[in-house]
This record gives sequence, C-alpha cells and structure tokens, in this order.
Amino acid sequence: MFAISLGDDGAELRPLEPSHAEEYLAHIERGREYLGRYIGLADAAKDLDSARAFLQSYAEKAASDTGRIYGIWTDGKLVGGVLFRTMDVPQAVAEAGCWLEPAAVGRGLVTRAARVIIDWAVEERGIHRVEWLVAAANTPSIAVARRLGMTREGVLREYRIHHGARFDVEIWSVLAPEWRAHRDQLS
Repeated sequence: MFAISLGDDGAELRPLEPSHAEEYLAHIERGREYLGRYIGLADAAKDLDSARAFLQSYAEKAASDTGRIYGIWTDGKLVGGVLFRTMDVPQAVAEAGCWLEPAAVGRGLVTRAARVIIDWAVEERGIHRVEWLVAAANTPSIAVARRLGMTREGVLREYRIHHGARFDVEIWSVLAPEWRAHRDQLS
C-alpha cells in the first residue's frame, strides 16, 4: 500500500480499504456526532460489518473506476479522509468530498489531501470537472472549496434530507484549466 506525505507534520494520505474496517469504525465512533451534522458518513458505519461493507463498496468503485476513498492518518492514527463519491471518467466529471474528526480540525489536512486527489484526477484520469457539494451551513467545508480554487455555482434549495430535516446544498466546482492555474499559483 502506498502513502503520500501531506507535509512536515507527519500526516499521510493512504487508500482506505476493507481491511481498515475496525480502525475506520473506531475513527467514526470518535467523531460520530460531529461527522453526522451534515453528512451521512457516520450513519453508514454503525458496527464492524457495516463499516466493512461501506469500505468494500468503495473498493468496488475503485475496481470499476467510479469512485475512490482515502484516509488521512496523523501519527499512525486515522483522523479523516477524502473521496470521490462519484467518478464518471467518460464524461470527465467527479464529485469530491471530505470528513474529519474533531481532534484533527484546523490543521489544513483536508485541503492538503483534497489537492492530492484532485491533481491525480485531473492529471492522471483526465477529469475535467471536479464538483464539491456541501451543506450551505457547513462553513468549514465551504472554506476548503475556496482554498481549492473552486467556484460557487449555486444553491440547490432544500435539496437533501438528513436526520429528518431538509437543507440547502451549495455546488462548487473547479475545471481542469482552473485547477492547473490555481495549483501553479501555489507552487
């Protein structure tokens, strides 16, 4: 398995695989309430079997080239991740997302990890458009979209139902030429 350094602080990005189910479940348990505020990720891993099934679904997406999931580790501990919830390679469109447990917030981990996977998608897989769908109230995730050089395209009003409540979803995106220009400015 490979690991990509996310900087001098020892953080690493690695594929998150079914064999990590126990570690993934422990990570979800540490941040279940925090993670569950805006996304259903915590709901998908209620026990070891469901955690393994969730990670297996992403292994199958990776095998069919329709999605990917990666964990963020700090000091050998899984603290969050980034993913391509969907990838449509023929259409060159992918939807990226992220999550982080509370103890790891505020260190730029998601931004650094998302840069790695977006660059891979654009340069290696030929993805032209990377989307970021985010609850309008999720200001930390919106801040990541901005740091990634994404453009806010609009709001899908009352688009999602989560824990019995409807909420607005903002659509952010970056196109391959914009991504390259943004990346080159950071270099």
